[in-house]
Amino acid sequence: MAAAANTLVIACGALAREIIALRQANGWSHMEVTCLPAELHNRPEKIPALVREKIQRFRPAYPHLFVAYADCGTGGLLDVVLREEGVERLSGAHCYEFYAGEAAFAQMAQAELGTFYLTDFLLRHFERLIMHGLGIDKHPQLLPLYFGNYTTLMYLCQKESPEGIAQGQRAAQRLGLAFAYRVTGYGALQTELTNHSEKVIQWQN
Repeated sequence: MAAAANTLVIACGALAREIIALRQANGWSHMEVTCLPAELHNRPEKIPALVREKIQRFRPAYPHLFVAYADCGTGGLLDVVLREEGVERLSGAHCYEFYAGEAAFAQMAQAELGTFYLTDFLLRHFERLIMHGLGIDKHPQLLPLYFGNYTTLMYLCQKESPEGIAQGQRAAQRLGLAFAYRVTGYGALQTELTNHSEKVIQWQN
């Protein structure tokens, strides 16, 4: 734990690489990061209690806490915890929305309701989190049950690369979906972490 660190970001493991990259790029030496397992994407009902546990465990050591989760399928229960604990989180319903931006995501969702979204993290761990995590690798008959109502896989790129796009195309083929992609960068993740860091710096001064 760095001596100068006075802020802890409690994050979804799916955002760890991006948050650490932003911390390094911006010189946020006041910030540390702790993560919950990304596999909670498949068990969102567990997120609120685990976030509360992190908050209560680390609050004595850090004057400032921030939660790098959106609602992430908790149905508002994460917000109940955060109101009780007095901690802010990322805005939006899920990482797809804060990466793409609220308006852009709403437009995409309206244009094609049957869209399955992947981020850089979910694409890197597609086999573990999607194919294995949902049991499709061992039980292929589950594929139409999970994805029968989808038509398109939309890859939201934080960092565009030919390799990532090709990997996204293969993932779409595995699921029997059309493929599309959009370069989002870090979106509101960067904006909101920057805003929070500026607040902390002002408090210090």
